[in-house]
Parts: sequence; C-alpha cells; structure tokens
Amino acid sequence: MCGSGGVMDVTVRDKIVEKARRARIASVKLANVSTEAKDRALLRIAELIDARREQILEANAEDVKEAEQAVKEHRLSKPLLDRLKLNDDKIEEMINSVREVAKLEDPVGRTLSAIELDDGLELFQVSCPIGVIGAIFESRPDVLVQISSLCLKTGNAVLLKGGTEARHSNAALFHLVEEAAAKGDEIPAGWIQLLETREDVKEMLRLSEYIDLLVPRGSGQFVRYIQDNTSIMVLGHSEGICHVYVDRDADLDMAEDICYDAKVQYPAVCNAMETLLVDTAIADAFLPRIAAKYREAGVEIRGCPITMQILAADDLKPATEEDWRTEYNDLIISIRVVSGVDDAIEHINRYGSGHTDAIVTSNEETARKFLRFVDSSSVMLNASTRFSDGYRYGKGAEVGISTYKVHARGPVGLEGLVIYKYMLLGNGHVVAPYVGADARRFTHRKLSKEFPVIGR
Repeated sequence: MCGSGGVMDVTVRDKIVEKARRARIASVKLANVSTEAKDRALLRIAELIDARREQILEANAEDVKEAEQAVKEHRLSKPLLDRLKLNDDKIEEMINSVREVAKLEDPVGRTLSAIELDDGLELFQVSCPIGVIGAIFESRPDVLVQISSLCLKTGNAVLLKGGTEARHSNAALFHLVEEAAAKGDEIPAGWIQLLETREDVKEMLRLSEYIDLLVPRGSGQFVRYIQDNTSIMVLGHSEGICHVYVDRDADLDMAEDICYDAKVQYPAVCNAMETLLVDTAIADAFLPRIAAKYREAGVEIRGCPITMQILAADDLKPATEEDWRTEYNDLIISIRVVSGVDDAIEHINRYGSGHTDAIVTSNEETARKFLRFVDSSSVMLNASTRFSDGYRYGKGAEVGISTYKVHARGPVGLEGLVIYKYMLLGNGHVVAPYVGADARRFTHRKLSKEFPVIGR
C-alpha cells in the first residue's frame, strides 16, 4: 500500500523522522566542537575527495548516462544535465572549496556585543549555530560538498536531499563526507543525513520540530513549491534574472567582454545574465558587435523593437513581455534598448529577481546612482554577474544565494548559517529592585570584552 495512511507512508515518515531526530541530537554536540576539530575534519574530507576522484567520476557517469536518456525523452531539461556533469576540474574546485572553508575564521562563539546592565550583571550577545539545516537541491552534486562543509564549519547538522538525476553522485559524495568526518573522535555521528526519494521531500517539509532552516537550490518553480508547502523558514531565491546595463559612457571593448562572459561562460547557472540593457546613445555602435559575438557562440537573441531594427537579421526573435521575466539558464538572451540609467534601473527593479545586476560605465555619477538604486543582493560596476558566488566572494563556498532581506542576503556562506543568543551573567541578581517608584537604575554601559567561554 502507498496511499494516504498506507504502510509505505508510515515507513517513509518513520525513516525520515529518525534521521531528523538523529541530526537534532547531533546538532547540540556539534555546536560545541572546537574549531580545530572541525578544521581537521574538513581537511580529511578534501583529502578523501582527492583520493577517490575516480569513484566519484564513475558514479557521476552513471547519472549522466541516465540523464542523457531523460533529456531525449523530454523528462529532464538540458540545463539540468549540464549542471549534473562532473570532471577533474570540478572535483579540484570541490577540494579547494573545502580547504578554503577550513582556512576561514570560525563564526561560532564570537562576541557580537557586550553590555553591563548593572554592577556584576553582564549581557553578552554570542554567535551560535542555527541547529539543523535542511538542504534540498537539484542536479549539481558539488552542492552537496559545499553545503556539508559550511554546515560542519558552523556546527550545524544537515539533512541533504539532492535530485534523483544525481542519486549515484550524491550517494558517493555523502558517504565520503560522512566517512572522513567520522575518522576523528570529536565529530558526532548523525550530523549529516542523506534523503533519497521524492516522498522524502514531502515529509521533510513537515518536520518543523526538527529542522530550523530550509535551503532550496533549483529552478524558480522548485523553490516556490518549497516555500508554499512548509512552515519552516526558507532561505534562498526563486529565480536568477540577472541584467547587464551598458551605459552611454561605457568602454565598448570592456562592455563586449563583460556581456559575453556574463551570458556565455556558463549559461546554466543562476548568476548568468538573462537580459542585456543598452543605452540608446550607443546602441547603434554596440549591438552589432555583441550580436556577432553571441552568434559565434550559438546564442539565440530576442530583441525589443529597436534592437530588431538595428540588427535587422533573420535569426532574431521579437522579445515578449514574458521574456523580461524569464530565467533561461541557456544560450538565450533578451535585449532591450533603454533611454538611460534611470530607464535601466526602472526595468531591473520591475522585472529582475533581486539576484545580481551590473552596469558598465566610466561615469562615476551614473555608476553611483545604479549601485544605490538597483534593489538587488549583488550590484556590480564593470564586472561580470558571474562573480556573484560564495567561493569567488571569499566565503569558501555557499549554501545558496538569498534574495531575501532578513538574516542573510546574496551568496550565503558561514555568516548566514549562524544566529546568536544572549548570555546573561549575574551574581544573585533579581528583577524586584529594578521595579517601582524607587527602582534601581540600569547602567547600560558598553563593555569591550569577550564572553568568558566556560569549559572550552
């Protein structure tokens, strides 16, 4: 039986709850593991990835073979297939990413503020792990390593659910991470768990008793499904509709390089440019140049009426209203000619997803206006949107990119996986003397001291 209330449903839920319960228990212990022990575990993970790269590639080859058939049968999109593929370079990136996380300062246990409430009564705001992270991601198996390493460094337990298209790759990497972390005595068993079926996701979304934060990574439709079907806090972005605006004062050689990189270098990711905005003052000079580069790379161009008129080519398609709101994740670009920086800003804030947007200009005043008024998590001057990435931002890795405006925004690294708690140190203090007509007054004096860690 597999219907509502059937035997299979009960079994699936029991298994997921048990994994979540084990992660919750481990999270309390992991939160108090020393920085040195966590870093040693991370370096062991990097070493084991290196030692087992052939096994990882073999597992990935199985996934790719199945995925290629799924693409032929229209059960899987080509961008997901592109994200799925691993090679030696990507494995090297995984290894370097884990090692970079090990080098970073531990964000746990830092004193964020300290204040004296009264003589002998001191309040400390101290950073601490969130608890249990539920990570749900599509296709890219390297994400499993990124999220695991960041959670380990920040003392968070993690439940991982990757897409079925990457099940062999995810299983190989999960067991590797689990094995390497367990070789030391300090890391508690159960801190990392792998969920494997579609049914697991539905059950996972109900586990607010055990999971503190969900981080979904995938298509806009996928992320919205997660957001709409759980009461657990969700951190992430639903779409990556990124723009580059080429201003009238841009160096056109620079603009050509940036616009080509932002679209072509790796089109299947969320920080690739989807819409190019060009100032009307330089559109006649710039559009033919960039269009020629895009055609060489096999990019399909969809243009506004002015773009269509300037380029006047048979292979162009007219851009629709829907194109301005579309994340292609493919070699497709929509182009619009705008009347200046204000028009560009209005377009981006109307159609963009708050992810990453860039301007190419040599005019400081124009650049300043763009950087201040574009309401996105990353805004760039004279640089490709492809830089919007946790590793490139010096975070070692990222659990994802957030377009929310609370807790964490942009590429989310270590700092986005910690919260804080207040620790009040007294000496028999009670509230009664501070209440009433003759109430004792608080000093509220700022202290320049660290929380006195006990037992570590």
